[in-house]
Amino acid sequence: MSRQLGPTDVKRLNRSWRRVTATRICLLLESVSQPFNVGSIIRTAAAFGVDHVWLCGDTADPEHPSARKTALGTGRYLTFEPMPSPAAAAVAVRAAGLRLVAIELAAGATPLHEAALGGDVCLAVGHEDRGCSAALLAAADQVAYIPQPGRVGSLNVAAAVAIALAEARRREWAQPRPDDTGDRGAPGAG
Repeated sequence: MSRQLGPTDVKRLNRSWRRVTATRICLLLESVSQPFNVGSIIRTAAAFGVDHVWLCGDTADPEHPSARKTALGTGRYLTFEPMPSPAAAAVAVRAAGLRLVAIELAAGATPLHEAALGGDVCLAVGHEDRGCSAALLAAADQVAYIPQPGRVGSLNVAAAVAIALAEARRREWAQPRPDDTGDRGAPGAG
């Protein structure tokens, strides 16, 4: 029978997932202007093990009171690096050994579930209304979109980041591990 986990059980469960998480995922935020969105992205990023976030364009300051309130203190698990432009951010991303995948509804984009998200990757998102700039799309190694079969044309940027991070981690966790016994449940479950 299922029951809600207590704080100690949650810590133990999260620790077991950290042990099987080896790839590095970072974020690039370009002109994500609403502090509440930035705070939500920070909290989600911390939950999925992101450690570094590049900021460019008119992105709200992670220290803005509304961003801090929404992030609930999780910003302490991330480092933030402002960049002067998307091109400079792309150079920094590659210097860190990461591939740059922009998440955008764009011509020629690949569905997220088919995108090259394996290995060390930086996911990039853009402004709430305008999305990723042409400069960011040109600098990306790949552009991927989130299929949306419903009647809504787009997602909130923080929701899009959550979906993309979950897909990138899911891909990593779905790969066979050397000590894999065939059990696909949570590590340490049993």
